[in-house]
Amino acid sequence: MEVVIVPDAKAGGELIAEAMAQLLVRKPDALLGVATGSTPLPIYEALSAKVRSGAVDASRARIAQLDEYVGLPAEHPESYRSVLRREVLEPLGVGMSAFMGPDGTAEDVQAACEAYDAALAGAGGVDLQLLGIGTDGHIGFNEPCSSLASRTRIKTLTEQTRVDNARFFDGDIAQVPHHVITQGIGTILEARHLVLLATGEGKADAVAATVEGPVAAVCPASALQLHPHATVVVDEAAASKLKLGDYFRHTFANKPAWQGI
Repeated sequence: MEVVIVPDAKAGGELIAEAMAQLLVRKPDALLGVATGSTPLPIYEALSAKVRSGAVDASRARIAQLDEYVGLPAEHPESYRSVLRREVLEPLGVGMSAFMGPDGTAEDVQAACEAYDAALAGAGGVDLQLLGIGTDGHIGFNEPCSSLASRTRIKTLTEQTRVDNARFFDGDIAQVPHHVITQGIGTILEARHLVLLATGEGKADAVAATVEGPVAAVCPASALQLHPHATVVVDEAAASKLKLGDYFRHTFANKPAWQGI
């Protein structure tokens, strides 16, 4: 995998947004896999700025969801579908008809998971999948010891995750669903380009385990080592535990300008 060390989150967002913009120039109807949370916001802000300036047209892009709460109505303001509509689709000028996501309200959740995997394949696969990483190395809601071959499936949230997410539900943990649908690691690895953004010292151990540790289910993100085109973009704080940090800085500084990430 390629590791790119940037000064801060804003620089990381701009770098990744430029790669997405170049993809949209080459393939205007590219299927972009997106993630929720605070980490990818600088990416979305930088890409939407390019759209507003006319530097890129994202109107034909297609958007695919990484995960979704189970049992939360799609119109609920904190469903990930609603969050992505506010943070990604509307700023990029993409209509909901171009959005793909699992049905978290389905009576048969397992069937909904299998249907979403099939839908992604039927759409030609994800061209670029954005990922964040948890302090324990999770990607999506694939917690430690998730199968590295896992498909889209239902997962039970840990109590700590529900406590953390209560801030989005008026501080009331009782409103936070117990279950989510998440793309599995095997599903994620089928995207043509994986781009993981990590910022802050709190992610440093997870980044080091992902990049320099063994491929192991205890650190789900380490599965990116198996992908032919995986890019890990980290700020200086998140890179602080990397033994090969100087090497990564040197290789990125000296790569051909036309190559991109």
